[in-house]
Amino acid sequence: MQIIPIHVEKEIDPSDDLSDIILKSEKLNDGDILVIAQKIISKQEGRLIDLSTVTPSLLAEGIGSQYQKDPKIIELILSESKRIVRMKNGILIVETNHGFICANAGIDESNIQEGYATLLPVNSDKSAQQIRQKIFEQSNKQVVVIISDTFGRPFRMGQTNHAIGVSGLNPILDYEGTLDSFNKILRVTAIAIADEIASASELVMGKSLKCPFAIIRDYSFEIEDHTINELIRPEHEDLFR
Repeated sequence: MQIIPIHVEKEIDPSDDLSDIILKSEKLNDGDILVIAQKIISKQEGRLIDLSTVTPSLLAEGIGSQYQKDPKIIELILSESKRIVRMKNGILIVETNHGFICANAGIDESNIQEGYATLLPVNSDKSAQQIRQKIFEQSNKQVVVIISDTFGRPFRMGQTNHAIGVSGLNPILDYEGTLDSFNKILRVTAIAIADEIASASELVMGKSLKCPFAIIRDYSFEIEDHTINELIRPEHEDLFR
């Protein structure tokens, strides 16, 4: 399996056609998996927020004062969240409007101009599907598209890339009912391959390498229609909520 970076020197804005930028790199082959950093999608879709336009609520002011955080950022976190899961050490763990459990609703101020913040895409599955469709229309290449973002992990130090949007791939490889090497029936082994592919892409994408795209090549998969919601554990099955 190969992990191939696509470097982009220019800053992405809403007028850019991401599929065109990808194809102009001349690196994409039919059957590849294309991983795209969330921030590029957010910039292209206009999810870049000028903090001077944000008016914090009394709740945001109170939380910001308690945790020494910009109340405008807190207001954005609240607006992008269904609920606050936990607040501690200046970090808000929330359930986003998409259903993701993550820090600060995925809102980020890195790698953008001062005074701005990026929000997660409104619908990352739709974003992935649109890019995949445009690539097919422009090149006749059938690919998978995964949109990734960096999340922390309970009980583990460090962050890893996670899939937050997918088109053309079942995000879970389920081994239930198959036999292991000792002919025992596997009952609960389901591998989050979309997350593992997104995590692998981080090895070449980095955070300051101007590499918002990565190609995963020679990984065997079937083209299927699924959504990222299949990776979100239902609340009634979640032992930690």
